[in-house]
Amino acid sequence: MNLYAIRAIYYFEMARAWRTLFQSIISPVISTCLYFIVFGSAIGSRISDVGGVSYGAFIVPGLIMLSLLTESISNASFGIYLPRFTGTIYEVLSAPMSHVEITIGYVGAAASKSIILGGIILATASLFVPIEIAHPFWMLLFLVLTAVTFSMFGFIIGIWADGFERLQIIPLVIITPLAFLGGTFYSIDMLPPAWRTVTLFNPVVYLVSGFRWSFYENADVDMRLSVGMIALFLFACMACISWIFRTGYRLKP
Repeated sequence: MNLYAIRAIYYFEMARAWRTLFQSIISPVISTCLYFIVFGSAIGSRISDVGGVSYGAFIVPGLIMLSLLTESISNASFGIYLPRFTGTIYEVLSAPMSHVEITIGYVGAAASKSIILGGIILATASLFVPIEIAHPFWMLLFLVLTAVTFSMFGFIIGIWADGFERLQIIPLVIITPLAFLGGTFYSIDMLPPAWRTVTLFNPVVYLVSGFRWSFYENADVDMRLSVGMIALFLFACMACISWIFRTGYRLKP
């Protein structure tokens, strides 16, 4: 394992995040605070509680997960697309490092940024409402697994995209709607039975539900099923990345 090469990619990507601090950290935190103010205050004043938890506290895990999904994909996709756009990806591919080390460097940096962002949002939310974390270990596990999995997904998008417009298609058109319809701001038990069944086909439901369970032991689906869904998506992304490097898809002319 070439740890020097991994550190070089990791430090470069993290340094880029600090150079664009407003875009990488401050902007998502402000957006999340606005969501919290609008939904937590305006709508929360009309909803007493959800499953025994105040509505303002109930939406905190969903807001963290929403930011985690979008930022993990955005950081990883842009991180690998930029070398492809500038042509420096060939220097990376010709360096004495394996595709595993390249993936660890880029995905590790993107996941680290998202985890830091999630921690900041959690700390910010605690200023508005009292937050309890019933299972800190599971909370951290869900946080890390989700960040790593969707950073891998973003890595795949960054390789697949052939323009800056395509970098935004999947996050804006697919991931964000799925997150909003995946129980971020509500419990799926509040839906009619037919819509509840349809919602269970949304994979984001399992992520949000499992993460919320680690806070309040309040879940829409079984926690073990949530872990299984994350693990399944993680292995699918790993298999796809392995195929990309094995075939040279969009990496080699």
